[in-house]
Amino acid sequence: MNEAMLQDVLVFLGLMIATGCFTGIVVTLIRRRSPKLQSGDVSARLAEISERLARLETSVDATALEVERISEGQRFTTRLLASKEQPDTAR
Repeated sequence: MNEAMLQDVLVFLGLMIATGCFTGIVVTLIRRRSPKLQSGDVSARLAEISERLARLETSVDATALEVERISEGQRFTTRLLASKEQPDTAR
């Protein structure tokens, strides 16, 4: 490796190490400033999210059922209209 390439690699590694250290410092500061993220509070929040997801799942299931009913009605109507347009050749 030539000297310029080695210098570029070292600069890159230095920047990556600095970015990692900066990220660690920022995460530590965020954790210290946010005392409300205790384990009990987190579990209560997770329970609330779980309940909301269950309600959302129920509403999505109900919507899917209604959409299926609408599509069945549309297929029935289409079938009736298609059979109405065909001429009776049995006469």
